[in-house]
Amino acid sequence: MLESEFRHFTMSRQNTRYHCPWEPMIIVGVAGSSGSGKSSVSQEIINLLDLPGASILVMDSFYKTLTPEENAIAHADEYDFDSPLAIDFDVLVKLLRDLKKGLKVEIPIYSFKKHQREPETTPMHPPRVLILEGILAFTDPRILELLDLKIFVEADMDVCLGRRIARDVRERGRTIDSILKQWFKFVKPSYTRYVEPQRIISGT
Repeated sequence: MLESEFRHFTMSRQNTRYHCPWEPMIIVGVAGSSGSGKSSVSQEIINLLDLPGASILVMDSFYKTLTPEENAIAHADEYDFDSPLAIDFDVLVKLLRDLKKGLKVEIPIYSFKKHQREPETTPMHPPRVLILEGILAFTDPRILELLDLKIFVEADMDVCLGRRIARDVRERGRTIDSILKQWFKFVKPSYTRYVEPQRIISGT
């Protein structure tokens, strides 16, 4: 079903008129709980589209730079990274608008070990299709105005927790105790308060 929807979506866009490289890109939003499979779905979309110039933009890159006090709180696993307040939506919105205008942008690089942005950035030219992936992808109304398609990804919460543990231990150097602490204090409550309501916005 997912493949047929995307084939219909891209074919309808392609049949309307010729698409020049500088035309506004298509932005697909992918939201859902941590560990729900957003990254896998996003990559599968790229594979199904089979288009040159399709890219994934992960919202984790747009966490705010923490103050020294906030950084200490984060290292104690007491900082809420699952709140909309943790995301620099102003920077993200400007970047998406610039891409829509056909401008080259610089993507921030966020270090989860240091809890701050790196001085380096990753350059990006406007792709034909951009997948915006994040737990809060449908939270900011300014972003909703830019999305051409919205997808909400779901999975059993126990499965999500298992995936998060595996990822954070492997990629972010965290301990299982710290992951569980953050999960029950911030991630699970945030799912109910912020993430799950996005299902209605997505239309699923």
